Amino acid sequence: MTESEFNDRVDETLITLEDLLEDVDSDLDVESHGGMLTIVCENGSQVIFTRQPPVKQLWVAARNGGYHFDFDESLERWIRDTDKAPLAEVLNEIFRLQADEDLRFPF
Repeated sequence: MTESEFNDRVDETLITLEDLLEDVDSDLDVESHGGMLTIVCENGSQVIFTRQPPVKQLWVAARNGGYHFDFDESLERWIRDTDKAPLAEVLNEIFRLQADEDLRFPF
């Protein structure tokens, strides 16, 4: 995957995530700037998404840890580098534990 393709995939993912979170009835605030997406939970905690072009990964920082995702082109989705868990599954768990929100992600 080229750097341009990587950036396009991250942009697409972050836009989808931002749109989804703005459309649900929740107490989550979405802030986007400089290619970084920050979700602020009602309790003040944050979930932060950043791109890492040198390693072509999407990083997610949450209260319960930091996670690194590679884009699997054959599956057409982001998967965690440690155990191949899909991004959607990890995000479901993060938001359930950190924000007490039951969300379902389309990726």
